[in-house]
This record gives sequence, structure tokens and C-alpha cells, in this order.
Amino acid sequence: MRENRSPWIHQLDVHRQTKRIDTDVLTDVVIVGGGIAGIATAFFLLKYTNKNVVLCDRDKIGHGATGHNAGQIVSYFERPFKDLVSEFGLDMVARAQRDVENAWQLLDEIYTDAGLDIPVSRFEGHMGIRTKEQLTAYLEDMKLRVAGGLNKEIMRIAIELSDVYQDTLASFAGLYEYVPHEEILHRLETDSKAFFASLSFQKGVTNSALFVQEVALYIQQKYGDRFSLFEHTNVSKVVLKATSILLDVGEHTVSAEKVVLCTNGFESFSIFTEEGLELNKRFHARVYGQVAYMSGYTGPVAHPPTAISYLKEDVPGPEANYNYLTRRPFEVEKDVKHDLVCVGGPTVPLYEENAYKDSNEYPESVVEELDTFLETTYKYAHGRSPQYKFTWHGLMGYTKNYVRMIGPDPTHSQVLYNLGCNGVGILPSLCGAKKISDHVLGKEIPPSMFDVRE
Repeated sequence: MRENRSPWIHQLDVHRQTKRIDTDVLTDVVIVGGGIAGIATAFFLLKYTNKNVVLCDRDKIGHGATGHNAGQIVSYFERPFKDLVSEFGLDMVARAQRDVENAWQLLDEIYTDAGLDIPVSRFEGHMGIRTKEQLTAYLEDMKLRVAGGLNKEIMRIAIELSDVYQDTLASFAGLYEYVPHEEILHRLETDSKAFFASLSFQKGVTNSALFVQEVALYIQQKYGDRFSLFEHTNVSKVVLKATSILLDVGEHTVSAEKVVLCTNGFESFSIFTEEGLELNKRFHARVYGQVAYMSGYTGPVAHPPTAISYLKEDVPGPEANYNYLTRRPFEVEKDVKHDLVCVGGPTVPLYEENAYKDSNEYPESVVEELDTFLETTYKYAHGRSPQYKFTWHGLMGYTKNYVRMIGPDPTHSQVLYNLGCNGVGILPSLCGAKKISDHVLGKEIPPSMFDVRE
């Protein structure tokens, strides 16, 4: 049996002191959830407002989805840009996409303020394309991106196939370039000639759990008079009163003006109005789970950091199958660096949180699937399956339309949301955190694709 062992949690300080709530607490804002969304929301609230902030996590911060993800920093949505435009309109989708891409600056802001030295790598990452349908879909998306004033991604197509795809590409002039097929395979680090095109844009890799730990330490030191962090503190009930909110946390309560839910969407608490009516929890109605499986192995530092995804024979979309690979320098032991190669792709839908446990067995069928991917696709695996040092899985929260929910509940404005991992959580979490601080400040915010809807 393989245990759920995450490389990101492996790097955390196991001796860090945690604090449980031991008295009733009065504050301005209470945040539920101590992953990257919750910690980033606390950071921006404390920096840009004068509010007192309490953060509660039922486990230890960074140990949920944030500690069991792929560690990628990407700015795309796991839903075609064209589909989003059909639902929300080009202006709204382009503004949302720009906000997510600009979250790189928010990441820089946190790094600078907190003086972080956690490794973060930025580079041109790639996606491998293997069918005409995939090529057409991504070029249609790029045409809309350009129409919306966004930066172009880089589409490279094998020049050896220029005659084959001449008619297909007739309406996409200026959105692609021809290069030798070998150049595409080199970028994708594969010998599989099934991939005849690549789509490239800025990506990155980092340990988001370590980021959460270090940012939490910083805001505790910087804003200790206005910030309290309570771990191993489970919220059992939320009551919306006329001028305040009460959260039951064991034998004590937290009273606040506002509550911000920065969770997977799988909570064990209920929300009631003062009259005792249970709130229709939109974050439950709209969020379902996926268990994502990942594995990682170490080796000598031999190649630069990267993040590459490899499409399978599906038409692009939320249900499309693909594998991904990341590589970055990694310390398994203190001051001893290796290359850590992580691979993933297999997921299993989950609709009830109680069906998921951190201690669940890591299926051997997943190991075999990832072995096959490496053996047949990743040229530096040299056709062999590796010895995995880490195998881990995590529960990721997906909204039904694959769009993060950010902002106040439309019927109860004292309840705010920054949730919905949707498989690409780091930059959207930071984007959402800054927007929450703007909402609390009372700034005028235009309608957004991320708004919580009825």
C-alpha cells in the first residue's frame, strides 16, 4: 500500500507551534479555510484595511488541497475561452482573464512584503497538441483572446505538416508560426511524433503549502495586534444575525461582521439565519469534488524547471483527459538539492466529502497509468518507470461552470466567497483575495465573471 505522501508538506516545519481557540472571540472578519486562498485573503485584508481578522482552519494551514496539489502556477481556465465567452460575453471574460494573469504581480507583492525566499520558478510552459480538433479549438480561443485585448499565447506548428493543415489554418493568420517538428518535440521533451503542435505561455512552479506557512508567520508578526490564527478549530455552525455573524467552534464562538469562505466547498457546517432558517448554501450547490492523483521522483539536477501538459485524443474542455509534468529543484534533505519530477492527470469525481480521507490508499492502477505515460511520452524517463519517492492525492473543489466564486453572497452580503479550485488554484486564489479586500473596503467593483450568482 502506498501512503498519501506529499512533497510540499514534506518541506513544512513539523515543529511549528499551532494554537487552538480557547475563548470566545470578537473580530471584524473571520476567514474559514487556511489554504492559499485563506492566507492570501488575510494578507490583503490586513494590508489594505484596518480590520481585525481571525482565520480558522479545522486542520493545519496548508495541509488541505494546497498541500496536495500539483504545485503549478498557471493562468488558464480548465474550460475553453470560447465557452466562457458564450456564457459571460467577451468583455467580462477578457477582464477576468487579465485579472488572473495580473495576479503574478500580487504574488510578487506578497514575496516582497514578506521577504520570502521560497523558490519560485517562472518560464515558458507548454501544451502538446495531437489532433486537428484540438488545434482548431485553441486557435479559436486565441482569436477571441486577441479580440479581447489579451496577450497572445504562442502556437507553434510543425512546418512538415503545413500542406496538411493549410485549409484548417486559413482563418487564423498571425496566430501561429511554423517551426521544425523537432523543435516542438524538444520543447515538449518527448520523442512521440503524435504531438505536432505546441501552445506556450508563462507558467511557474512553487510549493504553495510552504508559501502559506511562511506568509502566515509574516502576518502574525506584522499584524499581531489585528490577526489571530486558530488551527485544529472546526466550525460547526454559522448563524447570520442582523448586525453580526456567530460561528460555533467547539465550546466557543467567534463573532464577526463578515465571514469569508475560502474552502473547497465541502464543509461540515450549516449556515442559519437569525430566525433559524437554513441558508441555501450556494457553495455546496455549485461545488463538487475531484480527487486528483500525483506522483513524484527525484534525480540529479540536470534540466531547467518546466511545466508541460500532454493532451490525449479528446476535444478540449473540462472533461478532456491529459497528463501533465512539472520539474523543479527540490530539497528532500536540508541543503541537498535534486530535480523533482512530478506527474499527474488521473482524477476521480467525488460528490460527498466523507467519501474522501487523507489516509485513503493510493491505487496501484494510478501508478501503472503514470508509469505508462512516462515510459511512452517523457524522453528523460528513457522508457523506464521510475521509483516514486512521493505519491499523493488531494480533494479539489470544482464549481459546476469551472469559474471561481469571488465576492459577496447575493442575498446575504456579510457572507463572502473566495473558493473553487477548478484545478488551477494559485493565481485565481490571489486574484480573489485582493478582490475580497476591495469588497470589504467598499470599493465600486464592476460586474465580474467571478460574481456569486443566484
